[in-house]
Amino acid sequence: MGLPGGGKSTVGRQLARRLGARFLDADAVLEERIGMPIRAYFEQHGEAAFRDIEESVIEELTREGGSPLVLATGGGAVLRPANRARLHERSTVIYLRSSPDELYRRLRHDTQRPLLQVADPLAKLRELYEQRHPLYDEVAHYRVDTGRPSVATLVNMIMMQLDMAGLLPALGQGAAPISPDPVP
Repeated sequence: MGLPGGGKSTVGRQLARRLGARFLDADAVLEERIGMPIRAYFEQHGEAAFRDIEESVIEELTREGGSPLVLATGGGAVLRPANRARLHERSTVIYLRSSPDELYRRLRHDTQRPLLQVADPLAKLRELYEQRHPLYDEVAHYRVDTGRPSVATLVNMIMMQLDMAGLLPALGQGAAPISPDPVP
């Protein structure tokens, strides 16, 4: 879980590989369901309609059962109380915490994230941080500051937290999903 550009998909994919778990990117599942890029859906139907579909996808993806799963959610998934509750109760949520300035350095040339297609993306990232940071913090079981470490270092930091919490042995026994976005 974390803001757009915080590394949720990249770190989540590597974490899943290390854990021997499946990886799902909720945004990719959403795009498959809506049949178009999220940005186009936002433009045609608005954010509220998108959040409705996102909520149903989160509900489905966080249902217990099956093999261990690392789920990267969109940065705005925490805006809905139902999503926050499902993610916190049904999974182990890792908040990849990044500063707006760091995210801006990573995303300044990105044209695919709908909420950042504004005149001042840095101001938008600061606004998103102010709005969403308390929600991410509420949902998260663990927090990792992304800063400038490599993806491998971030994955190692997450693995150490999970190991210290005694969650790694349980994964092979059908534990609840691990969500690094619960790690936009």
